[in-house]
Amino acid sequence: MKHAALFMILNLWCLSGLPAQTSCPVIPLPLEAEPGTGTFVLSRKTPVTFNSGLIRETVAYFKAALLEKTGIPLAVEKITGKTPVITFELEEGDALAPDESYTLQVTTEGISVRAKTLAGMFNGTVSLLHLALNSQTDGERIAVEAWNISDSPAYSWRGLMLDVSRYFIPKPKLLSLIDWMAFYKLNHLHLHLTDEPAWRLEIKKYPRLAEIGGQGDYNDPDKPARYYSQRDILQIVNYAASRNITVIPEIDMPGHATAANRAYPEYSGGGSEKHPEFTFNPGKEETYTYLGDILRETRALFPSGILHLGGDEVSFGNDKWLNDKGVLKKMQENGWKDVKQVELGFMRRMADTVLAMGARIAAWDELAETELSVDKTIIFWWRHDKPEQLYKALEKGYRTVICPRLPYYFDFVQDSTHRSGRTWNGKYNALYDVYSFSVRDLAKGADASNVLGVQANLWTETVTATERVDYLLFPRMAALSESAWTRDRKNFKDFTNRLNSHFRWYQQAGLYYYNPENPGETPEPVYPKKKN
Repeated sequence: MKHAALFMILNLWCLSGLPAQTSCPVIPLPLEAEPGTGTFVLSRKTPVTFNSGLIRETVAYFKAALLEKTGIPLAVEKITGKTPVITFELEEGDALAPDESYTLQVTTEGISVRAKTLAGMFNGTVSLLHLALNSQTDGERIAVEAWNISDSPAYSWRGLMLDVSRYFIPKPKLLSLIDWMAFYKLNHLHLHLTDEPAWRLEIKKYPRLAEIGGQGDYNDPDKPARYYSQRDILQIVNYAASRNITVIPEIDMPGHATAANRAYPEYSGGGSEKHPEFTFNPGKEETYTYLGDILRETRALFPSGILHLGGDEVSFGNDKWLNDKGVLKKMQENGWKDVKQVELGFMRRMADTVLAMGARIAAWDELAETELSVDKTIIFWWRHDKPEQLYKALEKGYRTVICPRLPYYFDFVQDSTHRSGRTWNGKYNALYDVYSFSVRDLAKGADASNVLGVQANLWTETVTATERVDYLLFPRMAALSESAWTRDRKNFKDFTNRLNSHFRWYQQAGLYYYNPENPGETPEPVYPKKKN
């Protein structure tokens, strides 16, 4: 064993004279990456330095992640002589600016990560982590290949939505997914907290929302209440922020309100046979006060300054509005001719409430038809079969996040042989489709400058265990990151070559992932039939 270990160490040292691989192993692929010569041999004795307390947390993240994945501890040590050093340098400028660019240089003499902002520094740190994890090691030393990287993202919004209403994702698992988002430089976590099955956010003024509305899920209405306490939310938000991730809460309205209406039926606007008690009542003044109170507490918990109000699929359950005296009165007072105008009037009023709190509004693409504040509204285009909604949003000047069902709905199956999950006229969302999706091709002459970025949405109707969460997210999360970061994606083979090493890390983390190269390795988790 001693001879084998010695041979490995000598082999690592010999690598310092060899040329680096020509394909940068980082995912997402950097904008510019030139291989150098030789390697930097990293060990527990390698000193780490940084020039600003503002990046102390990012350096701590790097050391902790490296320790977790390699077993090698790094510490800040006194530098003596010409000891090779890892240096993190925050350059002069506004550290909180939105610029996410960075430079990363690895030579035989040292490693340096430089950026002008905290976001850029974190991105560069993650790229260094990828290089280290893709390098040869004997368990005590890592021979990090030499690279010169200059990088910045194609889009500022690189998002993932998790539907925790239909299936509640426990806090430890959610924090783990935040770690993986950070590992892939995704920077917006959209939490779909409320819907028909359950309400997942503690609201102090209305405790029954969580205690009663939090009961059950999409597949089992008899589950005990599960939700995030306000203390949980503070931890989740802070944990994400330390990893360059902004958390966006969604309180869906005026539809998808069934769980809330179980808790406080006095604010229900009724529903349909298929979607009972689906809406809030737009004809009651008390409804606006009630929802304003909820949004106020939500605003206090989430420092992102963005409140997602939903606004989708209201027609699924607004059947009773025209039989409501309060709704009819408001229609007469405002000159509204149909329930669609009632819906848009409701959303304009709730948007005014959000703006009065100093926050911006986010909503699904149905709200592109509403005259909301252009500079304070973000539209999420999700209906891939309605491109006119995208063009309308862009032409009106709304900042828009692209998250169409094809290819960014991760509840869709990813292989033709899968039995659980959705398809669209036989189409599904394979790894290749996520990787290669092009917003520029989609826009077709529309003003794509208003595109903030892209986002994948994981709806959880088919989820009954965290293993299926993993199966739907991995490795498509890696393809999403490249789709959101890298401008030109024309080499899927290179991407899959870089992805191969990630399967080992998924295994080490205990993820139940899908391997498109070996589908039989992890059979598809099939969910049980929904309880009536």
